[in-house]
Amino acid sequence: MMRLPAFTYLAPPTVAEAARAVVEHGGEAMLVAGGTDLYPNMKRRQFEPKVLIGLGAIRELRGVSGRAREGLRIGPTTTLTAVARHPEIARHYGALATAAGLVSSPQLRNMGTIGGNVCVDTRCNYYNQAYEWRKAIGFCMKKDGDICLVAPSSSRCWAVSSSDTAPVLWSLGARVRLVGATGERTMPVEALYRDDGIEYLAKRPDEVLADILLPPADGWTSAYLKLRRRGSFDFPVLGVAVALRIEGAVVRDAKIVLGAVASLPRSAPAAASALVGERLTPEVITRVADLAAGPAKPLDNTDYAHFYRKKMTRVFVARALRRLGGLDGEGRAEEEVA
Repeated sequence: MMRLPAFTYLAPPTVAEAARAVVEHGGEAMLVAGGTDLYPNMKRRQFEPKVLIGLGAIRELRGVSGRAREGLRIGPTTTLTAVARHPEIARHYGALATAAGLVSSPQLRNMGTIGGNVCVDTRCNYYNQAYEWRKAIGFCMKKDGDICLVAPSSSRCWAVSSSDTAPVLWSLGARVRLVGATGERTMPVEALYRDDGIEYLAKRPDEVLADILLPPADGWTSAYLKLRRRGSFDFPVLGVAVALRIEGAVVRDAKIVLGAVASLPRSAPAAASALVGERLTPEVITRVADLAAGPAKPLDNTDYAHFYRKKMTRVFVARALRRLGGLDGEGRAEEEVA
């Protein structure tokens, strides 16, 4: 049986105190909200903090406020279940409600938070294993080793972004507010991520994710599709987020963002640009889906073969576009279990 190692737990009442506690304890400390990813990683000795700084007691980090016409503010410790069921999110930011509702399993969504999913650790077949398994193969660059076992000649880690909500928030034009010991800053969601399996967040260690800010819905509609082996629990091996603003059957603006195909979510700007000014005809959808597969660079380090995941990028983008265009007759657009 894998057990949690010993640690000290702190429960600061404010964001500022949480940020100061991180500075005080330095590299020995980690932030925790729901803990649905952190605690299993601690049991596998992938994370070894001596101090956990809990965010659950900070009231300002919980809940959803605002209206779609002005934009919404989502507290990062709001549970994924609450996000998925929030009426304003479900009605006006449909892809986000879908993505939050597809994370893991119902029990874990009741505890896991949207902030935790936005910042969730990258994954790899060589990394997400028990300590003894990793020790037997000599460990990997991401923890305790020197090389990336996916690409041994590479100087970087290729672990894969595993968030469902990150590509959706990117496609919706969301921003995040970070609060640190020396001040705060607000940035687009896309600026939060780095293309590096280890240093995958641009957030400083002392910074706390304080707000997730959605812009006004403003006529946008969106969809999210997820590929995974089982119908629940599994992380995505492909996520496709598509957001469109359609006027009179013509696409006026579009964003397409792919998840689980690299160490960060991947935007597909050429595919999105090809939609602008067009109607969602079968021919246009096929052309755009082909363009969207370009930024997908999956490696052989998660479930399914990488060439299959690349192929499914085209399939899922096409399905999302058919759904948003009212052309989807397959009756099941939210997720695919192969």
